[in-house]
Amino acid sequence: MTTTRIHAARHHTRDRADELSPFGVLILLAGAFLSIMDFFITNVALPSIDTSLHASTSSLQLVIAGYGVAYAALLVLGGRLGDRYGRHRLFLGALVGFVLASLACGLAPDVDLLIAARIVQGATAALLVPQVLATFHHTLDGERKARALALYGATSGIAAVVGQLVGGLLVSADIAGTGWRPIFLVNVPIGLVVLVVAARIVPATKSPHPVGVDLPGTVLFAATLVALLVPLTEGHALSWPWWSWALLALAVVLGAVTYLVERRAERRGEVPLLPPSLLRLPSMSRGLLMVLAFSIGFGAFMFVFALTVQNGLHEDALHGGLAILPMALLFFAGSVLAPRLISRFGRAALAAGALVQLAGLAWLVAVLVTGWPHVGLWTMAAPLALAGAGQSMLFAGLFRSVLADVPTHLGGIGSGALITLQQSGLALGVATLGTLYISLAPHGVPHAFAAVEYVHIGIVALLALGAAALPRFTSGAVSTPVTDA
Repeated sequence: MTTTRIHAARHHTRDRADELSPFGVLILLAGAFLSIMDFFITNVALPSIDTSLHASTSSLQLVIAGYGVAYAALLVLGGRLGDRYGRHRLFLGALVGFVLASLACGLAPDVDLLIAARIVQGATAALLVPQVLATFHHTLDGERKARALALYGATSGIAAVVGQLVGGLLVSADIAGTGWRPIFLVNVPIGLVVLVVAARIVPATKSPHPVGVDLPGTVLFAATLVALLVPLTEGHALSWPWWSWALLALAVVLGAVTYLVERRAERRGEVPLLPPSLLRLPSMSRGLLMVLAFSIGFGAFMFVFALTVQNGLHEDALHGGLAILPMALLFFAGSVLAPRLISRFGRAALAAGALVQLAGLAWLVAVLVTGWPHVGLWTMAAPLALAGAGQSMLFAGLFRSVLADVPTHLGGIGSGALITLQQSGLALGVATLGTLYISLAPHGVPHAFAAVEYVHIGIVALLALGAAALPRFTSGAVSTPVTDA
């Protein structure tokens, strides 16, 4: 009995030493915030970059696509490396790389070097972000984990809005005649502060059973995403040349080959980059599909709303960012309350959140269609706030569901897969529904916006119905992953 108590006391002490403090949660979220924000912050700066560096349209697209493709393609690898070499170590190393790449972006003398620096910036972001969720997964339990995951969801949504808002503010300010450059240079001091604090207060964790890097799976998976996302990002700007269609066809083939290679590796007793058995977990398979659908709608909305406000209502970039601020505020507030509501009401809270978001989007469409072109930013505030509140509940629940059954030693892989689907969904939303908007806008901006949002509303309605297929939420079971004992 005494021996048992001693072991229990040691286990308890070890657990307390490995716990992540509330301030540590915020520091990790700050690192993730910078990485996510930088995907969106460049959108409003493209005209200034064009004027300064005399870039072509395709080069400007690559400034965004280079970051996004590198980010999405390496996320799962980043989670795998964190599991093996330590999440704390990889977070700090990747943050150093991200800060240096941001500095290179801000000082780039021509567009080619800017594109190269953006690719490095996206790659380091991909190594950094999975460590955040994996550290939450390993060091937190119960409601603390649920709250941290909900805050990550809020961070993801708010970073998209703040990216456009801060980008517009910095470009409009034209600090010391530097134009667009501060949108990248601002990462340097913030990143250094996060680096110093995280080095002191974030506990070091890694998988107790680390596995090697799956080189064939890594190369095939990255090639699949590149073949998919490059044509979807560049195709419209280049009028869909033949190679864009060839790459899309190749992406299908590469995806099938990747699955076969990963399945055979797992049957041989290896741990592939994306274990098919992990993806077959109900929480992963159903949750990831819903995260992808949610991200497609969210990415498309952010894109077409910005174009509607700036090109349709003729507001500048700064006011375009301010217009969506009500959604950001309610998204954040809802994310803080979401863990408690989800624990109490379960999947019904997710369905209710989806219905609230649906109502907000429908109201916004009605405001724009009936009031055009005399639509003030204040008249859109209430429907945007309603949509943001509903989004927060749905998104927090989806993040909580996806990682619910993931074994602790595969936390990095699960986190990487989750963020990869989220990032890919954002790109797919812009590429598909964004293209629909651009094709319809010449015939009427409000009706082009309405057409896209009807599809978005349909997606949200399916998510409301799909909430019933997710694992049941309880105050204890959902937050406690299966361990590898």
